[in-house]
Amino acid sequence: MSSSNPPLLADATRDLARFAAQMRYEDIPADVVERMKTSLLDSIGCCLYGATLPWTRHVQAMVEAEQAAPAASLFGAGLKTSVANAALVNGTAGHAFELDDIHKESIVHAGSLAVPVALAYAERDAGWSGRDLITAMVAGYEIGTRVGNAATMSLFYRGFHPQGTSGVFVAAASAGKCLGLDAARMQHALGIAGSQAGGLMAAQEGAMVKRFHAGRAAQSGVYSAELARRDFTGIVDVLEAGYGGYLSAYSDAPDAARLTDGLGSEWETAKVGYKPHASVTSIHAALDALAHLMREHALRPGDVARLAVGVSRMTHVHCAWEYKAQGVTAAQMNLYYGLAVIAHDGVAFVEQYRPDRLADPALLDFIGRIEARVDPEIEAMGPAFRHAAVVTVHTGDGRRFTHRVLERRGSPENPISAADVQYKFRNVVDSCLGAADVERVVRLSAQLERLDDLGELICILGAPRT
Repeated sequence: MSSSNPPLLADATRDLARFAAQMRYEDIPADVVERMKTSLLDSIGCCLYGATLPWTRHVQAMVEAEQAAPAASLFGAGLKTSVANAALVNGTAGHAFELDDIHKESIVHAGSLAVPVALAYAERDAGWSGRDLITAMVAGYEIGTRVGNAATMSLFYRGFHPQGTSGVFVAAASAGKCLGLDAARMQHALGIAGSQAGGLMAAQEGAMVKRFHAGRAAQSGVYSAELARRDFTGIVDVLEAGYGGYLSAYSDAPDAARLTDGLGSEWETAKVGYKPHASVTSIHAALDALAHLMREHALRPGDVARLAVGVSRMTHVHCAWEYKAQGVTAAQMNLYYGLAVIAHDGVAFVEQYRPDRLADPALLDFIGRIEARVDPEIEAMGPAFRHAAVVTVHTGDGRRFTHRVLERRGSPENPISAADVQYKFRNVVDSCLGAADVERVVRLSAQLERLDDLGELICILGAPRT
């Protein structure tokens, strides 16, 4: 049946596989290298903090019980397991607290996929340099984000979680690069990965399993590359197949041209952004806008009689559902809770999502004063502005203040600096990494392309934490 449906874009899977397999460090632009050094540090922070959280610990306990041959470290545990299981646990940790990097168009957090995979292989196979690590990361980032671009927001609207679906291609390409797969085997690795894509967006309302989507995608990428290395075959046209292919099955409105647009000249990896807030990216512009108004006009939470928020349809569907105190995940994914903690604390970071804050009566009272709607002007701007927001504060004494943010802080269009990411890293790992090791990781990440050996970095990440 699939052969009777024309391909969405002939040879797209082959072309992406060839690009990833043939990629050399020397081919990667300097700005992409710098972005990957920043993403490495950011992702390490996410993984180390995420490893301390209950949902990651459950996954780790399951892996420990399997007693797989020790090859790669579980971050912060002082334990080793197989490469695939290390990717599972460390990938879950990387996505465990809504802090991981984000590529806006694809809606993929590539860092929590590529970094655990690449570091696991680097530990297992001695002799890796920092340049090798960067190349493996870029292969995953570039392929996986392009797959997400082509799936469009239609994939999300259908209820699929991009991290678990498009994310498998990040992990498979990174793993394939780590194994040195040739173009044909890389094509099979992608073809195997596509059959393992999964993850449902209903997980955002309270379930632990949203975090597991990243870990499972990372593990599936390893399995895909390892099977391809053994000449196990996958769907060679997995992305473009007109029936039963990834795009035709997961998206109602795919844009297959985005798979290869500018391949090798326009680097999607350079478009990765970072999160200053510990919450879903879609609400960051609204949080930034409210923080600006509260600061600019010296407002207190009690001054706000009503808060009107205009967002895109995507953000409204994703995040503007009735808030209930049903766990950390739900709070981090919810527009109303995020705005409430910004109004009260001025920030939405780790402390604001402690379990004991989730049902705070003061926050719930403020949430009752928020109204959210789809803003037609923002919606008319198109998908590139789906994170935009306009926030209007109505005070009890009759004043009215409005602020609009089109590009969230931390996006490539409104970037935070490498120094800002270092500041974030230090704050994220403050409770789980000693001060000396914090500075060592910052230094090693900044010097990554000059490192001939990754042993020192891997040793720090694998050491047990209390």
